[in-house]
Amino acid sequence: MDGLMLGLAGAALAAGLAGTGSAIGTGIGGQAGSGVVAEDPEKFGRLLLLQALPGTQGIYGIVGLFLAIGKMTAMGLTEMTFAEGWQVLFACVPLAITGLTSGIAQGKVSGAACGLVAKRPDEMGKGMIFAIVVETYAVLGLLGTILLLQKIGV
Repeated sequence: MDGLMLGLAGAALAAGLAGTGSAIGTGIGGQAGSGVVAEDPEKFGRLLLLQALPGTQGIYGIVGLFLAIGKMTAMGLTEMTFAEGWQVLFACVPLAITGLTSGIAQGKVSGAACGLVAKRPDEMGKGMIFAIVVETYAVLGLLGTILLLQKIGV
């Protein structure tokens, strides 16, 4: 049963920390977007997209949680060893850390992109590209977790 607790802790960290990064990131983007919309309400749609970008890390965290639970179920939840529990926990760490940090960083970039849209609405695509570059690392964290989970018990 100790293995199960460790594995569940890893799954919870992946979802919880990635979700926290998304919450902070979308909050930063929303604050910046709100300031722009106060001056020009017509820009709401463009700014909403920029605010939503950091929310993907939370989605990746939930995907990681489901993958970890699926792996633990396949291993036999009540039969998991202590070592297997540690393996699941550590397999979830890449997603947890990159989800937290990239969500916050992407929120900052998205907030700056809101300022770009305020001054030059036609340059929104460039602001999105800046924010999407940060997204790459969240995807790599998810990929790392997927690869590590696949290697448990092999």
